[in-house]
Amino acid sequence: MPEARLRLEQLLTRLLPDCQITVVHDTRLVLAAAGLESGIALIAGTGSVAYGRDRRGRESRAGGWGWLVGDDGSGAWLAREAAREVMRRADAGEKYGPLGEAVLAAAQVGGAGELLGRLHTFREPGRWAALAHVVFDTASSDSGADALVGSAADGLAGLVERVRKALSIKGPVVLAGGLILNQARLESAVRRRLGRAVLRLEEPPVAGAVRIAEQVRR
Repeated sequence: MPEARLRLEQLLTRLLPDCQITVVHDTRLVLAAAGLESGIALIAGTGSVAYGRDRRGRESRAGGWGWLVGDDGSGAWLAREAAREVMRRADAGEKYGPLGEAVLAAAQVGGAGELLGRLHTFREPGRWAALAHVVFDTASSDSGADALVGSAADGLAGLVERVRKALSIKGPVVLAGGLILNQARLESAVRRRLGRAVLRLEEPPVAGAVRIAEQVRR
């Protein structure tokens, strides 16, 4: 938020009076690391967010509201939705299936009741996101898991579309984050929804901080 950015800039300027301070949204580092002045960054890891910047410097963000109420398509979101599917199957008297069995095994529990108790001990989003791999592991053998991948892709593509609409730009779109860069099924599904001009971030985001600093010094 602009107000928070201004407060942080003022604080850092007081602490470092001889330095030129520029505070940017961390997702802007993705664009800079990709060598782009404008475009859209889509990050999907433990959480999810899309950030865009046009050629005039206007910015827009969608998502990034945290794992309890948002972060659609993220690792934490996928794990939560997988757990909900296990509960649904249990309520319906259905077999757990490959997805359900994989969720229970990953959580080291024997049934839906135990799973619920175990999940209530997970107070950090990273612990939820650590279960997301079971969705991809079973997507070829469980229609529910495959549908979850599609829903995650819909959510992530939706974030990009909101930024596209706000800034009236199409892209390019830079994909970043451990989930989307390491799960080919999800990446392919997102690419199909977004169309052309989609690329992967090949450098660490911190490289973007260096490039932005170099631009400020000019």
